Amino acid sequence: MELELRHLRVLCAIADAGSVGRAAADLGYSQPAVSTQLRRIEGHFGEPLFERGPAGVRPTPYGVEVVAQARDVLARAAAIGRRTGPGAASAPRTLRVAATNSPMLAGMVSGVRARLPEVSLAVSSVYASSRIVELLEESAADVAIAADYPGKELEHSEAVAHRGIVTEPNFVALPSRHPLARRPQIALADLAEEAWFLTPDDGAGWPGVFHAACAAAGFTPKAVHEFLGDRLQLQGMIADGLGVAVVQATTRPIPQVVVKPLIGTPLWCRYVLAWRRDTVTEPAVDALLQSATSAYRELVARSPRLRTWAARTWSVPKA
Repeated sequence: MELELRHLRVLCAIADAGSVGRAAADLGYSQPAVSTQLRRIEGHFGEPLFERGPAGVRPTPYGVEVVAQARDVLARAAAIGRRTGPGAASAPRTLRVAATNSPMLAGMVSGVRARLPEVSLAVSSVYASSRIVELLEESAADVAIAADYPGKELEHSEAVAHRGIVTEPNFVALPSRHPLARRPQIALADLAEEAWFLTPDDGAGWPGVFHAACAAAGFTPKAVHEFLGDRLQLQGMIADGLGVAVVQATTRPIPQVVVKPLIGTPLWCRYVLAWRRDTVTEPAVDALLQSATSAYRELVARSPRLRTWAARTWSVPKA
């Protein structure tokens, strides 16, 4: 068959929805029609683009690449004929985005470009979620990706709204030569004697939730190094045996570092999309949320350890 734009929209809709049935509803088609279309598209590419499971579908590693390219093609097609010079009807609208340390940010920005080509995003990196809320309250930002923790949900005024994107487990990074490195999962208590690298107070509950988890496991960390910097630099110090660290579940380790789940999952982090009610429209919110969710699914598709853990205990994404 000859690949057309409608085929690319089907792929993106399935990736965004995480389900053929939900994608069909979003597109206004029947589920059998979308299933048939997907089989034909996968036949065109010569291999599966999605993995099927009880929780729905998620892109294969090859599917991640194809969907990303499809989004780019759709964005470029949507821009055809749009005037950008002196004859333009109006300038693109810019949304100011404040974002905490989240690997889904790049994918979200790419997704918004495809879904809302008339909107541009101006992104600022802001570590503390408490500061992100302040920027929204002060009208210094329009939309944000912030973090909070179970039992310590994000607080803000009525001028701001938020929706959960995903609640993910925290894993632990340790040197590949560590005595526990071969275990599929590690008990937090087994790391009681380690030195820890921890990011600073984020105004939303961290590192308090970490210390509470350690106390529940029966120990107080003997040494804590506060670190806020380059992730590769952090992994380099872990590889050198200088300590261990709580990390995002989608972290891609360097060869001298391993990333492992914690037994019982004592630490969780929720990422939320927050926005000002008076400056961000509901269609824009939906596009931002769909883009962020899709970006996270693609991160999971590239994270074998998280996929293995999720297959046993978790439906992705959990908001």
